Amino acid sequence: MNGPRLYTTEELVFAPEVALARAILASYVPWNAAQRAERERMLRFVDEHPEDAHQRTLLVGHLTASALVIDSTGERALLTHHKKLGRWLQLGGHCDGDANLPGVALRECIEESGIAGLAIDPVPLDLDVHVIPARKDEPEHLHLDTRFLVHAPTDAREVLSDESIALRWFRPEELATIPTDDSVHRLFERAFRAH
Repeated sequence: MNGPRLYTTEELVFAPEVALARAILASYVPWNAAQRAERERMLRFVDEHPEDAHQRTLLVGHLTASALVIDSTGERALLTHHKKLGRWLQLGGHCDGDANLPGVALRECIEESGIAGLAIDPVPLDLDVHVIPARKDEPEHLHLDTRFLVHAPTDAREVLSDESIALRWFRPEELATIPTDDSVHRLFERAFRAH
């Protein structure tokens, strides 16, 4: 049985029009009522900010994209111990004007992990809207995050970036031993059920 069609960075081109992000969100099939509510909230946000929902300069909040990177055995996922937030999280970040959400997630995973040869399933796995606390250079704001599943090659070797305190592979049962949040637990449940 074949798995999903995976895409590499060469196949996911930069897309400046917010309409692409909206189409990706509109096509997402929620798996429960909470996810349906998140999808509707994110679609409303895009409709309220049709020109800049994917720009970090939109101070009320902005679209982001992230992914859980699964190892080639399908048994572990890579998390980053985030410097600014002090928790173990999936890899991802700001769209910076790119409405191609799977492309953003894959780009961020490559930048934050240093792993070459990553490939992404472009169908969203989960949606999550969360508050980012105020810092000296920016007010409290929302991240409206679309989450995907990324597959690592067999020879994957992670390289720590400036954004992380550490990078580490975790089995689902190890999540209880680290500081993270409910959305990461949910993402693991979805990813390992889907994998």
